[in-house]
Amino acid sequence: MRLRLGSALTFVCLSAVFSFAWYAAKSGSRGSGLDFNQRQLLELRQRLFYAEKENRKRSEELNSVLNEIKRFIGDLANTSTSVTVSLVMGIPTVRRTKQNYLMDTLNSLFYGIPEEQKNNCMIVVFVAEVDSDYVNSIAESIRSCFPNETLSGVLEVISPPSSYYPELSNLKETFGDSKERVRWRTKQNLDYSFLMMYAQPRGTFYLQLEDDIIAKPEYTQIINDFAVQQESKEWMILEFSQLGFIGKLFRCRDLPLIIEFLLMFYKDKPIDWLIDHLLWVKVCNPEKDARHCERQKNYLRIRYRPSLFQHVGVHSSLAGKIQNLKDKDFVKNSLFKAHTNPPAEVTTSLKVFQTFTLEKAYKGVECFWAFAPVAGDYILFSFWQPLKVVGYLFRSGNMEHPGDKIFNATVEVLPAAEIDIQSAEGKAQNFKIIKTQDGYFQIGTFENGIADGIISPILGKIKALRLSIHSSSPMWVLLSEIFIKREKQESEKRLL
Repeated sequence: MRLRLGSALTFVCLSAVFSFAWYAAKSGSRGSGLDFNQRQLLELRQRLFYAEKENRKRSEELNSVLNEIKRFIGDLANTSTSVTVSLVMGIPTVRRTKQNYLMDTLNSLFYGIPEEQKNNCMIVVFVAEVDSDYVNSIAESIRSCFPNETLSGVLEVISPPSSYYPELSNLKETFGDSKERVRWRTKQNLDYSFLMMYAQPRGTFYLQLEDDIIAKPEYTQIINDFAVQQESKEWMILEFSQLGFIGKLFRCRDLPLIIEFLLMFYKDKPIDWLIDHLLWVKVCNPEKDARHCERQKNYLRIRYRPSLFQHVGVHSSLAGKIQNLKDKDFVKNSLFKAHTNPPAEVTTSLKVFQTFTLEKAYKGVECFWAFAPVAGDYILFSFWQPLKVVGYLFRSGNMEHPGDKIFNATVEVLPAAEIDIQSAEGKAQNFKIIKTQDGYFQIGTFENGIADGIISPILGKIKALRLSIHSSSPMWVLLSEIFIKREKQESEKRLL
């Protein structure tokens, strides 16, 4: 391995210096000047012996950690199906004493991935704990909340072996940090290293995230497009957030170098400082000034604006630490999308939360938000007069509450005139029509919280449209977009 060879060469050079220092001290003439030189050489020899000892110790620790990670990841590879995708997202998570944000983070991330891109992305959650009961409880919660994603391999959960972490109780306190903070940041560096090494063979790009963030919708498409634009450049990091180590994109082929650098100095500084030092080592000229260095580093570290990720956690994973970090470059999307809908009376059996009423949502004022539904609940739009309705779009959940979706629900319409079901089915062709017991026709369903479709013209004018919920859910219901598209009148068509 390259690091071992470098360490061996260092030992040879140091030994030569020791021999020279010892020989000069032994063979020189007597005198006060000589005594001073001898003392200097002996002191140098002692310092170099100490440096050699520390160098050998650091090299042994690095090789030990690397071998431990490689051994465990090799075991994982032998017991799981290896899938290679374009983008691997890594999320380290630890036990928090106050509040856990992980499920909300995962909901936000999946909400922001277009359906057609899910097969080309992977999220790896690294539960950075060695308590097997806790790890299993987190894994089970994730499987329960995201059964399809875990089954398909889009979402993976891993944890380190109990032997992974070295002794972290005797770390040197630096930069004015307390012993607990030094331990916390040191363990973080080991966590990042493990996660990066696991992700490295599984994708083309690696995106580092945290477990307490929200993501901008369609962030994966934006990242892909921006990365394509940089193909001709020799970048090392693409930054999609200005905060710490959130939203940092790497080429997977660059990860081995980054991992080795982190593990060489994992006890010394926080991860973002170490990454900055790595860039300095690669491109900064000691004979040039700081401004020149920053310009050179910016060729390797390219920033995208506005930020795609926002930090939302208040209670840090460091016990007792409160951090209200916010990315000022993050443009907060509207939490709902307004449309001009046809005049209608709107009613619902759902219990509304505060002032987030269905009426306001229908008029495009704000979203509709209600408590957890039960089987049989409904949302009803009764038009003031029968209309030719050609399509609909209902989107549930939003960026801040991506889990508050409508599940197991259908879209139903009530025609103004009697419909011959047999004749309608014959004319419907690709339209699937199911008549309910109370005279409505089921024309669509919610998939991943969204119902989007067109209405067959054979149904004629529509008196009402209903969303029917068929099973209870522990999640609240939030409608962030309501759009009932009616056929344009002749007068409207002429204006266009």
